[in-house]
Amino acid sequence: FNPLIYIVFVLLLPMDTPHAALLMAGLAMGLAMDFAMGAAGVNTIATLFVAFVRPWVLGLFTGRDDAREGGVPSPERMGRRKFVHYLLVAVLLHHTLFFSLEALSMSHLPHTLLRIAVSSACSVVFIWLIARVFTAKFPVRV
Repeated sequence: FNPLIYIVFVLLLPMDTPHAALLMAGLAMGLAMDFAMGAAGVNTIATLFVAFVRPWVLGLFTGRDDAREGGVPSPERMGRRKFVHYLLVAVLLHHTLFFSLEALSMSHLPHTLLRIAVSSACSVVFIWLIARVFTAKFPVRV
């Protein structure tokens, strides 16, 4: 059980954020978490990966016109089901890479898969709550 909710910083950036800015935000957040946790770049790699694929993950659940208009991804803006799916895919990608790099072995695959599943479920719940708190007052098109 290791909820990694710091990726909410990258996931809740406005949809029209330039790709270079997403990567810089992912790099900064990953480095800060690696420094705080004493990790050797695992957070940076996983967070940069999520920042890199975020436009495509958002594109799966929103139209291109919605992404171009901008706005902060939120349950009100995207719809609850699409927002949860967006969170779930992004968190699963992050956690799969994070825990795979942390384990660096296939000998503990069942344990790693369990850690990915449990931590992803907890992270999605916490990120959902954070998104509800911080995007509740936004109008739909902000």
